[in-house]
Amino acid sequence: MLEQVGLLVASPWIYAAVAVSVLLDVFLPVLPSGVLVIMAATAAAAGTATDVPDVLALTLCAATASVLGDLVAYRLAWRGGARLDRAISRSRRLTTAQERLGAALAQGGGALVVLARFAPAGRSVVSLGAGAAHRRARDFLPWSALAGLTWAAYSVALGYFGAHWLGASWAATAVSVGALFGAGAGAAYVMRREPRTS
Repeated sequence: MLEQVGLLVASPWIYAAVAVSVLLDVFLPVLPSGVLVIMAATAAAAGTATDVPDVLALTLCAATASVLGDLVAYRLAWRGGARLDRAISRSRRLTTAQERLGAALAQGGGALVVLARFAPAGRSVVSLGAGAAHRRARDFLPWSALAGLTWAAYSVALGYFGAHWLGASWAATAVSVGALFGAGAGAAYVMRREPRTS
């Protein structure tokens, strides 16, 4: 199986695999899109200038797929109607997340959207919540683009520099994936904290 993963990472199909994985993980947060991006970046660090994947292309591919996935989730939730509203209202966590997102976007601060991109399932909650709450696309999409680019650049940098510092090995990939999960845990912790009232 490791040999098949290695063949995928070293072929042009890696871009399609990354794009599909990142695009769909807004709906299936268990997809290992971050791990796949890190593995591809590790392979890029080990290769030559003519090898696949290219770090810049990989970053742009992951960022674009992230924004497209957010947009699809946003539009589906926008059209979700009363059924989706009832589902959200039954969950205290989703209701709270939707309220916090609305307040953040209304105040012109979409840092929550960027932070949520790193938290497990945070991207899903934010994209679906923004659509269900009928937030304006011009308030949400620029922050989604920044979130996607930040996440993609961070993930690629972890794999690329991890391979340079630790060698292009499974150990370097594991350390880089651990750093990605650490950022996700930190983002989830910050998002769960109750906002301070003044």
